[in-house]
Amino acid sequence: MTLDAPALRRALAATASPEGLETVHTLLCRREAAAFQRAARETAAAGEELVVACTQEQRLFLELNDATEGAAKVQERPIRFVNIRETAGWSRDGAAATPKIAALLALAQLPAPEPVATVGFRSSGRCLVIGAAEAAERAAAMLGDAIDASVLVSEPGGAIAQAHGRATHHGRLIALTGWLGQFLARWRSDNPIDLDLCTRCNACLAACPEGAIGLDYRIDLDACRSHRACVRACDAAGAIDFDREAIEHEESYDLVLDLRAAPAFTMHQPPQGYFHAGADPQRLADAVLALREFVGEFDHPRFLRYQQRLCVHSRNERIGCNACIDVCSARAIRSDASAKGRVPSGGAKPGGVIVEAHLCVGCGACTTVCPSGAMAYAYPGTSDQGRRLRTALATYAAAGGRDAVLLIHSDEAGRRIVEDLGRASRIDPAIQGLPARVLPLAVRHTASVGIDLWIAALALGANQIRVLLTGEEAPEYRQALAEQMAVAQALLSGLGYGGEHLRLLEARDARDLGALDAALRAAPAQGVAPAATFAVQADKRGTLELALEHLRARAPAALPDAIALPAAGAPFGAVLVDAAKCTLCLSCVGACPTSALADNPERPQLRFTEKLCTQCGLCERTCPESAITLQPRLWLADGGRARQAPRLLAEMTPYRCVRCGKPFGTQKAIETMIERLAGHAAFQGAAAERLRMCGGCRVIDIHSAGGEARIVGP
Repeated sequence: MTLDAPALRRALAATASPEGLETVHTLLCRREAAAFQRAARETAAAGEELVVACTQEQRLFLELNDATEGAAKVQERPIRFVNIRETAGWSRDGAAATPKIAALLALAQLPAPEPVATVGFRSSGRCLVIGAAEAAERAAAMLGDAIDASVLVSEPGGAIAQAHGRATHHGRLIALTGWLGQFLARWRSDNPIDLDLCTRCNACLAACPEGAIGLDYRIDLDACRSHRACVRACDAAGAIDFDREAIEHEESYDLVLDLRAAPAFTMHQPPQGYFHAGADPQRLADAVLALREFVGEFDHPRFLRYQQRLCVHSRNERIGCNACIDVCSARAIRSDASAKGRVPSGGAKPGGVIVEAHLCVGCGACTTVCPSGAMAYAYPGTSDQGRRLRTALATYAAAGGRDAVLLIHSDEAGRRIVEDLGRASRIDPAIQGLPARVLPLAVRHTASVGIDLWIAALALGANQIRVLLTGEEAPEYRQALAEQMAVAQALLSGLGYGGEHLRLLEARDARDLGALDAALRAAPAQGVAPAATFAVQADKRGTLELALEHLRARAPAALPDAIALPAAGAPFGAVLVDAAKCTLCLSCVGACPTSALADNPERPQLRFTEKLCTQCGLCERTCPESAITLQPRLWLADGGRARQAPRLLAEMTPYRCVRCGKPFGTQKAIETMIERLAGHAAFQGAAAERLRMCGGCRVIDIHSAGGEARIVGP
């Protein structure tokens, strides 16, 4: 590798690391291992953290640390490892990669994210194996003594083990729910043979004239002709009873191994502790190895932070935004539209969603598609991710880097692809490796970083964003990312920044490296100058507003009054009201969860603040007159200030009581009501006239008329 130590020292000292860079090594992993031991002792004595710019020999370094007297224990002060070889030095652009290396080193020195609450799992190793007899018995035996396996024979054929070595059941699986440590299985058994009583003597097989009984000890009722010879042969054990009614069983398990062709869970990401192997020997072997590790107590972070007050999913049991529910590949999110009877002082049921943390796999796709920021990624949090973006981009720029491209990839499969690309550049003349301007950024899952962080990164100085997909993503994630990128690109193009700023890339294995290499060498887009310096907010919309304002204020050309946005996934927009249909009933005001729509206590008016609108559609679905439509856009009139102030959407003349003259309702609403009730038998004569009265005058009129009228008021 080509390393410019003075330039690295200057870049790190100017940004993230006041200590700078002490020494550059060429063969640190083996020949100069003593230098690592010296650094381990020195950082321990100074109470500092140690960062090693090599990942290949991570295991060796950890062993050396344990063997070095005076070095800090890894449990007390972890050593951080960062790869600058495959990601920077091993490239045709390696000689120009100093700014990138400085950025990677600066990232490695950032503090770890603040810990969050965890979700606990407890497994004692009770596993249900579902499938045909022989396959299930064989798989149960493979699990060995580490796992307490029970077998549910769900298909006819094969043979059950002669010894009562484990619990064995016949039946058709009806339902399987739960997660690691808490699976609940229900199955229905209609087999006349009770496997607990059966001695496996096989007398019933010999006695059955139709051969309707196999070594799985299941009676084929279609073939049986009711001779009942098997019952007589089993008289001593009494295991066969044709009069026994079908029984539903329910039992809990910690783990499930499913050998059937069709899995019990059809979502892309099944619950932890459930493994579907089907008839594939390799998948079975992998599942058995994994299952043996799932005994004990486990936990993972609560990846999501949900704020119901910001949620625009539902209101008064009306459904609006379903984005998080639709995108969740683990089905960990479900609707709570009824709000379980929780009614706040305002009287409206806010509704919301419920997140089952035991099912959540931490992909973060729900946070990407959430328009309001009600669903936010907690570990690492948005502020932590923003700090990483700002540190990487600022360090890269301070070291002289230009036109930075952020390559967002997953921490496992994506990292392997990136490193494979670096190694390929050493042996394949057609592959150049990561360009010097491409900064790889590892995240837990590519779907966890969305439009707020993309736009923020571009405002903070990134020239382009690339998101690397590796085939591990659910189809829902790909669609969601593509939709969000279309919105982000529309915003940037509308603001006058030319070129392609965002793109999804895909590489599954080494066969795709050539196409990935070429895609990463696309021409730069038009970026912003100077770069912003704001801190990314925990509030998603707050971050978007800061970033868009910076991009708007430094737009390279004159701006239109509005930027049209794609309807799918747009977080901004207007509400349009058809004045000919609207009766100003204000149902939309009660439905709006963000207070973008509001009334005027002094006059019959409907007001709208565009900045608050999330385009959730609740107003459109609630309006009884179908008078509302949505218009996805970013309104830029008056320098963007117009969207921040309430504006009038509809106003009507108040209707005055024909008896006392007091205003109540609107002229159009009362006239519409009278028109619709004109033919109703309960609203004729005096009752019809009372529709034109306020509530108090109606009561007076009814009593003055002797109370003979029945009236249903508006």
